[in-house]
Amino acid sequence: MKRYLALAAITIVMVLAIVTSLNLIPISTIPLDSVEVKEYQGDKLSSVNDFRENSIKGTQRVDINNYSLEVTGLVQNPKNYTYDQVKGFQSYQKVVKLDCVEGWSVNILWQGVLVKDILNDVKPLSSANTVIFYAVDGYSTSFPLEYLQNSQILMAYKMNNATLPPERGFPFQLVAESKWGYKWIKWINRIELSDNPNFQGYWESRGYSVSGNLNESFLK
Repeated sequence: MKRYLALAAITIVMVLAIVTSLNLIPISTIPLDSVEVKEYQGDKLSSVNDFRENSIKGTQRVDINNYSLEVTGLVQNPKNYTYDQVKGFQSYQKVVKLDCVEGWSVNILWQGVLVKDILNDVKPLSSANTVIFYAVDGYSTSFPLEYLQNSQILMAYKMNNATLPPERGFPFQLVAESKWGYKWIKWINRIELSDNPNFQGYWESRGYSVSGNLNESFLK
């Protein structure tokens, strides 16, 4: 009996050693959040890996423990939100296609919070007419306040049921529906309410349209 127990113990040790050497993860420990969905309500989805890298300074890796979203400018209640506080707003999801000026597109299931819910929380002043988004890498772009207040525009933290990877803009990417891809700012860390409708962000100051409307040329 002791001999059988000894053999069993040796076998278990050998199996564990093999699993460890292969970097295998027991299925029960894989978080569901890491499973990317490929279809949603009949819509075939693009993969997270179908995007092309075209950011201005490469992938930004944000330390979420030190992250805050600053919302400032022409507002009654300027605030700094933690990652979890932003996610504490009502969550929504929908499929939206991103069209890049380079000629490629992706169809993605986005999940996040409505920008207008954040704006309602800070209460824009009557003089505000423009919302400027800034990113960790120095990127920026802007939108009319009316566009964000009257549309269901998401600031996403998930895509295809998986948390945004750093390459795709973690912690937050704007889902700028009906706009060219350069308006879909990633790695958002600041939102400013302004009275300057002519503000020019990174690409806008380099000849791209300020409106970024899909039904118009992206060039000025």
